[in-house]
Amino acid sequence: MNKIYIDTCIVIYYVEGSKGTQQQIIQDLGTLSSTRSTVVVTDLTRLECRIKPLRDNDTELLTDYDRFFALPEIQKQDFTAEIFDRAAMLRAEHNLKTADALHFAAALASDCSVFWTNDLRLKAVQHLLPIQIL
Repeated sequence: MNKIYIDTCIVIYYVEGSKGTQQQIIQDLGTLSSTRSTVVVTDLTRLECRIKPLRDNDTELLTDYDRFFALPEIQKQDFTAEIFDRAAMLRAEHNLKTADALHFAAALASDCSVFWTNDLRLKAVQHLLPIQIL
């Protein structure tokens, strides 16, 4: 089974992005469904997505995110001590931000085949896992 880790920015684009951006991600995720791929996220992804709707008291947007995270194609990777240790190494060796290092370490722990993001800084670790810039 093909596993794709999606960075928080991709989830945000999917849920609340412009029509064009949403359509592109929906099309890409639709392709995943037809190829029996799994989308991997973490509770960190969920946390980052919930900040704006909570700050704005936007219960409708919060519900939209809850629906996304409940989709059957979404698999949650739990954080372990090993993921935190690997994230620390990624931060030390590649100067990643803590959240980015945690996301990337979780993708590696989940045996993902690609990491979807719009963050060009993550190209620094593409030798460890292919990066798809959307």
